[in-house]
This record gives sequence, C-alpha cells and structure tokens, in this order.
Amino acid sequence: VMSMMGVRIDALVAGLGVGGVAAALAVQNILGDLFASLSMYFDRPFDLGDFIVIDDFLGNVEKIGLRSTRLRSLWGEQLIFANSDIIKSRIRNYKRMFERRLHFHVGVTYGTPLAKLREIPGAIRNIIETTGTTRFDRCHMKSFGDSALVFEVAYYVLSPDYAVYLDCQQAINFDIIKYFDEQGIDFAFPTQTVHLVTEGNQGASPHATLGAAA
Repeated sequence: VMSMMGVRIDALVAGLGVGGVAAALAVQNILGDLFASLSMYFDRPFDLGDFIVIDDFLGNVEKIGLRSTRLRSLWGEQLIFANSDIIKSRIRNYKRMFERRLHFHVGVTYGTPLAKLREIPGAIRNIIETTGTTRFDRCHMKSFGDSALVFEVAYYVLSPDYAVYLDCQQAINFDIIKYFDEQGIDFAFPTQTVHLVTEGNQGASPHATLGAAA
C-alpha cells in the first residue's frame, strides 16, 4: 500500500530483514536452552539432589531451570550451566550407582619366596570378603615390574556412598599391611642399580643399589 502511495520502501524492507535476522540470532540461544530443558525433562538424566559430573565439574544438582541448571560444588561455589551445553556433554550420575568397583596394585620385593607369593591372592581375598559390604572380584600377580612383583586387586563396594568406600579401602589397606608384617613380606619401592667400573680394572664390575621411597 505504501509503495502504491509513492513511498519508497526499499530501505524499510532491507531494515526489517536485517532486524529479523538479528532478532533470530538473539533468541537462538534462548530457544536452544528452552528446547534443551524440555529434552532434559523427558529424558531425566538427573534429578534434584543428584551428585553428577559434567566434563571436569562436579556437584549436587541444586536447580533445574528453563534456561540453566545449577550445581553446588564440593567446595561451596555455585556452578551454572546452560541447558544446551549440558545435553551436549557427557554426564556421570553418581547418585544412580548401585555399587562401586575398585582396583589397586600391591608391589612386593623380588626376594619374596614363591610359597609366600602363592598365598598372597588368597590372603587378600579373605581380607576383602571379611571387611563387610564388599564383594571380591579377583587378585592376581599381574606383572614383573621394574622393582616389584605387582599384584592387581579388584573388588566391589556394595554401596554407592563415597564415605563407605573410603572406610572399606582403609580397612583393607590396614589388614594387608598387618598380614605382610606378620608374614615377613616387604612392600617394594623404586630402586636403581648402578654398576661402577674402576679404571684399570675393566673386568670388575662392583655395583651399589640405591633406593628411593615411593
């Protein structure tokens, strides 16, 4: 109508087009967060109070909003994430754990008698099974290390609670130390053997062993 009335509308149409693009770009992130919140609502990757890890950040879910989700970290600060960023991230939900699987290594010295080496897996199994709230998985002499015969141990803590896991691991560590002490088995620590060749006596190769606590 304005064009028929002789008004030049080229600049107006161009301005409206640019304005529309700018408005679309401005609301793009907002709409992305809104649709992400709807996706999170139906998918339910976590709930309020869950302890989750998002990339390198961790904390308890404090609020799930239309645009952002807020976590309370272990150090007390509040972490705020855009919902669109969350659905693109890998999330670990520790609240939904049923049990924890743990594994660790024990190294003993190369001078340990074979008979005592054979007894170590059974002894560690007995220690784990009598600790309580645990399920033994395996214990094997895994490898010949640079300065140790390495045993690998794996077991489950039948509770997702982190404090329960720490209590179990501490009790197991203490009992292993006690057993090794009773059996005269030494824990290995990194050592290095240095061969010294004296001048004028190339055939001799006395050596000294240097040790450093881990």
